[in-house]
Amino acid sequence: MKQKYIPLKDLDTPLKVLFTGYLCAVGIGYFFALVQILFTHGMADGKFGLSIDDIVYSYYGNRSGTVIETKLNGSMKENATDEQRFQIIQWVRDGADQDSYKDDGIEQIIQERCVMCHNKDASGIPDFTKFENLKKLTTEDSGATFSSLTRVSHIHLFGISFIFMFVGLIFSFEETTSVKYKCIAIGMPYVFLVADILSWWLTKIHPMFAVLVIFSGMGMGVSFIYMWVISLAEMWLYQQVFVERCGVLGDKARAISNAIFTEERLQLVTTLWQKLVQFLVQKWAEEITPRAQKLLNKPDKPTE
Repeated sequence: MKQKYIPLKDLDTPLKVLFTGYLCAVGIGYFFALVQILFTHGMADGKFGLSIDDIVYSYYGNRSGTVIETKLNGSMKENATDEQRFQIIQWVRDGADQDSYKDDGIEQIIQERCVMCHNKDASGIPDFTKFENLKKLTTEDSGATFSSLTRVSHIHLFGISFIFMFVGLIFSFEETTSVKYKCIAIGMPYVFLVADILSWWLTKIHPMFAVLVIFSGMGMGVSFIYMWVISLAEMWLYQQVFVERCGVLGDKARAISNAIFTEERLQLVTTLWQKLVQFLVQKWAEEITPRAQKLLNKPDKPTE
């Protein structure tokens, strides 16, 4: 069958520069998006690094406390001293009264530590120059609101779809992958994108779906990296990577690979993989499910 497109390796240099510039820009953007996740959702439980608890607190909430307590013990922990955080939390547990807000020095702490970001000019976060906005956060922490989920969902669906459309368009001109796997690679990000958005809503309803958020995000990342690497390699390193297969280094790598991955060892890897899956399923039943049930059972609030 006659080829109906010009492969990446045969494109004119200006087009290669255009495609490379776009891929590098979105690649850097994707990296900073991951960093941003680590410093927002990844700090929801007060510890650096993304975990199941971070996802649960971000979308389902920490129903044993208030929004302010969760934030002060999580992502906002470094923005105030231990004494200041204790004063704010104590004020919240005492009823978050407006008179004590001024008399106990809480207003001064908020002005000093919070208003630099939480002001009228900030978008997407509450304005703490108005007491009523702060008061709303002294209620039970039920995670992301349905209005915020709606806003973020449509932004992500529109924005990320455009990113993957252009990455997939560039990748569609490559010729080293079969049509079947090329279609899978191009379609995967959209499947995982929808699953990612859906998992936010499901986690908001029940914390047991938190693991789906991580799984969907990993799926998008893997498909993005695969298309990104193959596209750049075909444009600039086709001879070295796909014809010479990385030259001498490639020959050495294949020799080492053949020596390591014998049939017996591959069988061992398969067995270990099956055991790993069984272990994860067991851990899900023993830890994730009970934790989700515990979060669903709202504990009594501490009495002063």
